[in-house]
Amino acid sequence: MVPDNEWYLMTLDLKRQLVAQLIESSRLLRNFIDTRAKRCGTTRAQWIVLFRLRQQEGLSQVDLADILELQPISLVRLLDRLVEQGLLKRRPHPKDRRANQLYLTRAGRKLVDDLDSLRDAIAMDVLKDIPVSALEASLNVLKDIKDHVKNGDDGAASGSAEQIQSIAARSTRRSR
Repeated sequence: MVPDNEWYLMTLDLKRQLVAQLIESSRLLRNFIDTRAKRCGTTRAQWIVLFRLRQQEGLSQVDLADILELQPISLVRLLDRLVEQGLLKRRPHPKDRRANQLYLTRAGRKLVDDLDSLRDAIAMDVLKDIPVSALEASLNVLKDIKDHVKNGDDGAASGSAEQIQSIAARSTRRSR
């Protein structure tokens, strides 16, 4: 039988490895998608905005920023580029003079439709040879991780808030 402390260290090591793999895989996947999107004359950030607006046309800039978890100022610059490219239109909000609603243009809709095939190709490339059961389990785990991160309290319950402060203090002392 494995002692409790040894079991804890084994699971902690697995969790560390998983977090490290998530970080590295996320970075590699972002770069892979950026490269493929660039070949289509777009960026991953533009792609995300266009896909979301296809699902929910008429969103305000503020609502879209909230959904995408972006700072409104960052989103405005991105939207400006999409408008300049003729992919997006801003229309005045009928009830709020300060707000604009966002709509895809015909060209924007066509680009998003074309990007569907690219998204499918990327999914097939990066997930080839992975069994459906593993994909389903991975999706469930990733949803749980996302919920923990979104609903977390920055680790205060597990004591990691104090650990973060301690590490930050040591780092500050070393950089002086």
